[in-house]
Amino acid sequence: MRRLILVLTLFFTEAVLSAQEQDSLLVMFWNVENFFDWTDQGTGESDKEYSSYGERHWTRKRFYRKCDMICKSVMWIADRYGRIPDVIGLAEVENRGVLTKLLSSTLLRKYDYGIIHHDSGDRRGIDVALLYRKSVMRPLSTSFITPEDIQTRDILHVNMLCSSGKHMDFIVNHHPSKYGGEKASEHKRTKVMDCLEALCDSLCRIGRDNIVAMGDFNDTPDGSQFDILGKSFENMGLPFHERGDGTIRYKGKWELIDNFLVSTDVGASHMLVVRIPFLMTYDNRYPGEKPLRTYTGPRYVGGVSDHCPILVRLRICP
Repeated sequence: MRRLILVLTLFFTEAVLSAQEQDSLLVMFWNVENFFDWTDQGTGESDKEYSSYGERHWTRKRFYRKCDMICKSVMWIADRYGRIPDVIGLAEVENRGVLTKLLSSTLLRKYDYGIIHHDSGDRRGIDVALLYRKSVMRPLSTSFITPEDIQTRDILHVNMLCSSGKHMDFIVNHHPSKYGGEKASEHKRTKVMDCLEALCDSLCRIGRDNIVAMGDFNDTPDGSQFDILGKSFENMGLPFHERGDGTIRYKGKWELIDNFLVSTDVGASHMLVVRIPFLMTYDNRYPGEKPLRTYTGPRYVGGVSDHCPILVRLRICP
């Protein structure tokens, strides 16, 4: 019965997202896991590792294959849900150059995506970024919030003016991992979430209440950190977590750490975790499938990420 309820819920959600609404935006977030180019520029701990002579033997050919797979995934989403995403939030991006290569070397060049990116002080050399359709919206202001006393990814905030005349604030996050232990690292995620809360509070105080925070929060939606945003935001991933669905699979169990937090004044449909068929693979250790990564341990397998992307549709009529 639980499985039937899950199937029916997903069917209903996909039907909602597939509807052709002229007054809506389709927003996507994806942690694309170590999206590095093949050169060592000395900008982070992983830069040398993901180079042509590094331990991963990351080459130009493998990089462009990953670009092709990302493009193919975006096009699959466009075919499945009726339109190409208007906004794409990304995590684990090395620099602006990899995004420029992604957009220029694949079919995504046919679309008018703009890039918003900033090199942060993350020790691994990975950042968040935002791609947006220039024909649909234009950025009015951009800021990058650096949490104090933590060497981690900056929070990206963009105020957009949509073609409908509506203002939207998009915030892209990639919070600190649980590396070193969940309890030992919890204070880092709390500090970054405090920065997110302060940003959202400041926006609401000046009447900017169309806010969409997306990202890899490295915590499930029932975590106490999400309580700080209060009742003014909808924790869209919570129903997925409660029924055991997720975006990553660890020891045979799905966990939802990628999420949308949407202000209640924004009209939003259900969130959807996207299982792209050619980016899923059989889990040899546990029954079921898992996302196809670029590497399994040291072995190159040609996938994109250990995360599934997530989608949400937003109403943008004034």
